[in-house]
Amino acid sequence: MLNKEEIKNIIPQREPFLMIDEVEEFKPGESAVAYKYVNEEEWYFKGHFPGNPIMPGVLITESLAQTGAVAILSLEENKGKNALFGGIDKMKFKKMVVPGDTLKLEVKIIKQKGPIGVGEALATVDGKVVAKGELTFAVVN
Repeated sequence: MLNKEEIKNIIPQREPFLMIDEVEEFKPGESAVAYKYVNEEEWYFKGHFPGNPIMPGVLITESLAQTGAVAILSLEENKGKNALFGGIDKMKFKKMVVPGDTLKLEVKIIKQKGPIGVGEALATVDGKVVAKGELTFAVVN
């Protein structure tokens, strides 16, 4: 299990844009499972939407990307590097994420050639699919 401080040793994101709270497990270069504990104090709920807070789909996608970054940037040869979006494909949003939800984030690296790769991403709440799709990434210095 990795806490926020340990996650920061792997990926470059910082508050308020660090979108994962802990990593349950990871296999460098292969996969990662992380959690985001969605609370009513999240900065984006002030405007999305007042009186009806819903986590934006793009931030669910970012949470998944950061989870995948833990998998890819934990490889020894990628330490100190960054993983950038190269594309988002087949992303579907199935359920709203609201304060109080625990977002489980799972990313499996399914392709990689050089610095470019693809992760299969799945976000769930209480075992129900919230979002899923494929994230293309590029590892850069």
